[in-house]
Amino acid sequence: MLARNTAAAVAVIGLIGERGREVAEFVQNDLGEEGLNRAVVIVATSDESALMRRQAAYLTLATAEFFCDQGLSVLCMMDSVTRFAMAQREIGLAAGELPISKGVIHRRFSPNCRDFWSTRDPGWSDPVRLRGFITVLVEGDSHNEPVADAVRGILDGHIVMERAIAERGLYPAINVLKSVFRTMPGCVQPEALPIIREAKRLMSTYADMEELIRLGAYRRGSYATVGLAIDRHDALEAFLDREMVSHPHWMTVMVNSPTFWK
Repeated sequence: MLARNTAAAVAVIGLIGERGREVAEFVQNDLGEEGLNRAVVIVATSDESALMRRQAAYLTLATAEFFCDQGLSVLCMMDSVTRFAMAQREIGLAAGELPISKGVIHRRFSPNCRDFWSTRDPGWSDPVRLRGFITVLVEGDSHNEPVADAVRGILDGHIVMERAIAERGLYPAINVLKSVFRTMPGCVQPEALPIIREAKRLMSTYADMEELIRLGAYRRGSYATVGLAIDRHDALEAFLDREMVSHPHWMTVMVNSPTFWK
């Protein structure tokens, strides 16, 4: 969806360590002819050697920078940096490196900072843009595992996706409260910021009281904020659902409702 709908002139997509079947489905069904017309896809499947997987990641970033140097706006996407880090680990262990950084070899982390910063920003005053989305697969659903922890500190933000949300049938399965968008204030209209803050406040209130609400231990009317969060919960979840957002009638109701954010 990002590659097909981006306003950028070129989309550079790196698929690192993916299964071959998924690559074919992505290129043929998801990206399609429309997306391929302005996309470059670089693939190193999981059966490739660690050296090939690592070089595919480097080639993805180099290709994105090449088009940016030509004066084009570029959207660079890589899936996933975890498999890139695992390739680094395999190479390091084969070379005899010792696991010294958070229990894994240093090579797994040392290139990450300079590699990610190579998706450089030419400057806010420059109309040319190079932006990147890089996926991280966390081990055991722990967001503090070594790769996720290292990457989180050097990027402009992170979008957290959770299995529990996907199990409820909500896609994209984004946990808004755990996600961080450091560049968001400059990406939205000023009048939208109070609405976003209020929505997050209500979602946070509901999350804090969710167990009591489901057990029936919360008495209606005890706290006005909790009552408002309960009233808005279903509407907020529906608004974050891709299928509901794409429904024009639902969007009209959300935008024109004078009482929704009262």
